[in-house]
Amino acid sequence: MGTAVCQAVEAAEGMTVAQTVDHGDDLASLVEAGVEVAVDFTRPDVVMDNLKWLIDHDIHSVVGTSGFDAARLRQVEQWLRDKPELGSVIAPNFGIGAVLMMQFAAKAAKFFDSAEVIEAHHPRKVDAPSGTAVHTARLMAQSREEAGLGPGPDATQQQLEGARGANVDGIAVHAIRAEGYIASQQVWFGSAGENFTISHNSVDRMSFMPGVVLSIRKVPAVRGLTVGIDAFLD
Repeated sequence: MGTAVCQAVEAAEGMTVAQTVDHGDDLASLVEAGVEVAVDFTRPDVVMDNLKWLIDHDIHSVVGTSGFDAARLRQVEQWLRDKPELGSVIAPNFGIGAVLMMQFAAKAAKFFDSAEVIEAHHPRKVDAPSGTAVHTARLMAQSREEAGLGPGPDATQQQLEGARGANVDGIAVHAIRAEGYIASQQVWFGSAGENFTISHNSVDRMSFMPGVVLSIRKVPAVRGLTVGIDAFLD
């Protein structure tokens, strides 16, 4: 993803890759290079330290790293309160199709008795389920709560651990890790007599780049934390 981002930025009008930083490199080189916006596609175990450093050094940030739960987002918001001139975009997914999938899933969730999420990624992904799947489930759960719907029907009494997936605000989320995949997700809905599936597949990492470039352009003008790129889309 880092390589793809660099290629996309260099190809974008009015943008330049001022500096690249890999594992073990000194972040101070970002300040020395005059970086205005840093893009973070790293790992859940280091991203919070990276963000704190960027905020402390007055650098806007665009983050595609997974692993952001509500507590982490609140922490970033707190750091940004002391830097009212800074903006940070943390997106579960930068793919336009993926963003639309999440919006459609939230709209559909209140019309069906059952709703579950299945996601598939390459086996080198270090977190499960994906940030996109978790964010989708949270949006669906919020929609169902607003509509007065409870958990979907499920008579399971015995199961192997994890057989019904992770529980995200009452929505079951299942993760597959397999070669040949980059990022795929399906949202399954069902009610008596019918089922409905929303599916999105990223077959090349370049599918994420329009959203990344858009976020880089927008983040210097926003203040505080923005979660997702929905607000940037017309």
